[in-house]
Amino acid sequence: MMKTIRTASLNRSLLAVALAALLPVAAFAQTMVPGQIKVGMEITYPPFESWQGDKVVGFDPDVAEMLGRVIKAKPAFVDTKFPSLILGLGSGQFDTVISGMYITPERTAQADAIAYARTGASIMVAKDGGVTPKTEQDLCGMKVGLQAGTSWVKALAKLSTEYCVPNGKPAVAVSEFPTAPEASQALLSKNIQAQLEIAGAAKMLAERSKGRIVVSSPALVYPQTLGIYVKKGNTALYQAMEKALAAAQANGEYAALIAKYELEPVAAK
Repeated sequence: MMKTIRTASLNRSLLAVALAALLPVAAFAQTMVPGQIKVGMEITYPPFESWQGDKVVGFDPDVAEMLGRVIKAKPAFVDTKFPSLILGLGSGQFDTVISGMYITPERTAQADAIAYARTGASIMVAKDGGVTPKTEQDLCGMKVGLQAGTSWVKALAKLSTEYCVPNGKPAVAVSEFPTAPEASQALLSKNIQAQLEIAGAAKMLAERSKGRIVVSSPALVYPQTLGIYVKKGNTALYQAMEKALAAAQANGEYAALIAKYELEPVAAK
């Protein structure tokens, strides 16, 4: 009997030692560098993220700073082309992606997402372009430019096959560009007739064009939810970010950012 008790006690001690050994690993797995969180984003996308001198500014950097204060990790921004962000997250180039990126089934198959805002697209045209599409259905037969890797590429293909062609209208001709500003340049050069872009970015691009580009859609096109992406399996970081967002929603910081950047909030969990 005494031997059985000693054996059970020894097994519990060994288990405790094993669990204790795992704790530092779990804590370290939260971010690649303790006290720092590497954030992947394409820093050419105002008002979500852009350069102001040598400083990264915009909604997403503000969100990263807000969450970083809670999880005690200072953000370090890693400038990466938009189509490569999810791949870069999976290969360990950064801890998270916060880059005005919609939550889609294709992306959540590769990474876990936390909803952090809602928005939609706007349609932009050249002021002297001769067209004023107000909804996505008005894009049938038009040359439409947009940033490569966005969810609208498939949306416009679906529009063509399920609405335009069945209704006797020409398909949408889609041109993809490395960045949103490059699509805007193509719009001004008359190489495309319209540009599809997230509403906040569309508004800023139009303002920076000094009246040469205007938003022609009165309401949001393809409204969706934006997500903070974390590598699958990094449960510690995912849960920490989720709790940090909930804390910001509770103390009013989140609401202030949403109002500042004219986005729609997501409900607190």
